Amino acid sequence: MLNLALRSSTVKILNLHALVKILFIPSFAFSLLTLYLMYPESFEMVWKGRAYYIFFLWLFSLKLALNWREVNVQDCKFWSKRLIALIIVSVSPTVYVLAANFSGLNTVIMDFSPKHYGLDWWSKYMPLTVEHLVFMVFSTVMVILTYGINGLKIFILPISLIGVIGSIYLIDNLYPFGEFTPFQILVPATANLAAAVLKSMGYQAELYGQIHKTPVLRVRGESGEVAFGIAWPCSGVDSLILYSVITILFLNESKFSSKGKFILFILGAVVTYFINILRITEIFIVAIKYGVTSPEVQRFHDYYGPLYSVTWIIAFQLIMIGAEKLLGKVSLKRASEDL
Repeated sequence: MLNLALRSSTVKILNLHALVKILFIPSFAFSLLTLYLMYPESFEMVWKGRAYYIFFLWLFSLKLALNWREVNVQDCKFWSKRLIALIIVSVSPTVYVLAANFSGLNTVIMDFSPKHYGLDWWSKYMPLTVEHLVFMVFSTVMVILTYGINGLKIFILPISLIGVIGSIYLIDNLYPFGEFTPFQILVPATANLAAAVLKSMGYQAELYGQIHKTPVLRVRGESGEVAFGIAWPCSGVDSLILYSVITILFLNESKFSSKGKFILFILGAVVTYFINILRITEIFIVAIKYGVTSPEVQRFHDYYGPLYSVTWIIAFQLIMIGAEKLLGKVSLKRASEDL
């Protein structure tokens, strides 16, 4: 009887630990489902949308699967303080979503947001920005409660993704039209390279003054002429920041040599930069073909264009994972041959 009781208790503890181990996923999945039911179109937008949440949850699930044996759940006994705190934090993302959208919190956030040039255009994006940053805080606390500080090292990548995106949105909301000068440094070179690519394709392209602090690129084609101001988000600085954070965190955990890490980082950064140039050229081509105010232009600007960079960044991490495993097998093979 004693053995049966001990086995039953052990099974319950193991089941509890298994549930706690994956609690993060249903916690945020439910909050994202709630947001999707309210704003389904926002999940189709990468820039100033919620598409990054999908990558956030995917990255967390991937890291959990790859590190399943290494991830240890902190001691959580039934109705212990830690478990109660974890349950409260796990429902907090959904509680925040409901409170922000139904208690007037989002309206308060917009009212306190700064106005630029007498326009309140950017204030409507501030609730989304705060939402990203709040999710970053909740995910950090939940990971620490569930897996401890060592767990934070494993899941820093998806948490950083949400934090970086929220920070980029915040900077753009506070300093629009290229007002954040440090991020504008690359814009002139990017605009000139995009113009060169468009010229090589038979278009007439030239930099034509600026609006506020953003250079204006004017492009003529057989179907018409368009001109857009190019600010740092349009030039892909946000993609380079996202790439840098994700790749540095990944390489820090990899087994590549220091020289190999440096070469891989520079190689990926160069490709990311030129993908952004191609993205700029593509949006001008789409605008000339369909018209500046067409839904195709807005769709490309908000979703397909940024998705180019995101797809490459994720693909590059997977390529490096494959290369690392391949190099590991080659090293083992050589070691066995030497023996």
